[in-house]
Amino acid sequence: MELIQQTPDLSAYLAADEAIDHHHPLVRETAARLAEQVADSYAYAQAVYEFVRDTIPHSADSGDPRVTWRASDVLRLRTGICHAKAHALAALLRAEDIPTALCYQRLLHDDGGGHVVHGLVAVRFHGAWHRQDPRGNKPGVDARFRLDGERLAWIPDAESNEMDYPVLYAEPHPVVLRVLRAAHDRETLWKTLPTAL
Repeated sequence: MELIQQTPDLSAYLAADEAIDHHHPLVRETAARLAEQVADSYAYAQAVYEFVRDTIPHSADSGDPRVTWRASDVLRLRTGICHAKAHALAALLRAEDIPTALCYQRLLHDDGGGHVVHGLVAVRFHGAWHRQDPRGNKPGVDARFRLDGERLAWIPDAESNEMDYPVLYAEPHPVVLRVLRAAHDRETLWKTLPTAL
């Protein structure tokens, strides 16, 4: 799948905003700590990917009712759904000047009752974008950090009307962000997640 940059200006994929708040002290501190342990930007990108994937449980897997959407809150509370975890990963990558975009898929909802928009990221290395899914692994899901072919949590099934959205967003999609910010708990969020973009 060919990914489409939303803007030709790569600096947009390094910017901080309300959700990807990489200027926040906790994000900076976490990025600095992880950067000390690696030799280069590729190793850093893999380390932060695994940190977000493995140490911040997906709230649906853990049963955590709290809703997070700001990267610093995801790191502080150690919880979030796919979108929140993508914001945290984007913030940690951008904190070390690695261009990072937000990406989306349309997948069947866990309960099989319709579709839901799933969030992930793309990192830019060697002049190309590479999608990564920090959702968190579980039985049946084995996502990995890869630049030589994707290893995402899910591959959309066209027969089930699932799809990859090819756009590389510099900021969270406004529909996704509005739903995350409005939800008081995960149960409410689950009922209001967008079904398409």
